Amino acid sequence: MSARAIVLIGPMGAGKTSVGRRVARALEVPFADTDKIVARDHGPIPDLFERHGEEHFRALERDAVAEALGRGGVVALGGGAVLDLETRERLRAHRVVLLTVQPHTVGSRIGGGGRPLLAGEDPIARWTRIYEERRGVYEDVADFALDTSTGPLSDVVATIVAWARAEESAPASTEETA
Repeated sequence: MSARAIVLIGPMGAGKTSVGRRVARALEVPFADTDKIVARDHGPIPDLFERHGEEHFRALERDAVAEALGRGGVVALGGGAVLDLETRERLRAHRVVLLTVQPHTVGSRIGGGGRPLLAGEDPIARWTRIYEERRGVYEDVADFALDTSTGPLSDVVATIVAWARAEESAPASTEETA
């Protein structure tokens, strides 16, 4: 596989980590989750938000993204990582997959706390607002998109693996051939 990472982006609860682990296993490449890198290096994300605020967290996240992209393989980004201009610029050199999920499905996936941006109000209403605010950025950055709301996870994984392999073997030229 290429040194260019396969990067999974999308809203909270879209399955970036679950799908990413399986895609990496199928392609026999390393997997990294930027939220896990931040937590490994700086402590629990909810604590970081509470003590230092979102802006501080985003700076730590930017560094985690750079580290993960540098390793290649498959990288799952936190839902808001693409809000950072520097991160979006870095993503141009990689293959980016947008995973989406419908609001009626995401409820069972985002429960249990640990998501500071959903604290303090109806989590589904807040999730929907956040997703709508970020949707344009996600779509602008992505090379390929898949909805994870229905069907087996294995189908999503197989589709990404097939896309990555086809994209890898495609000619470098963007010119059309007759």
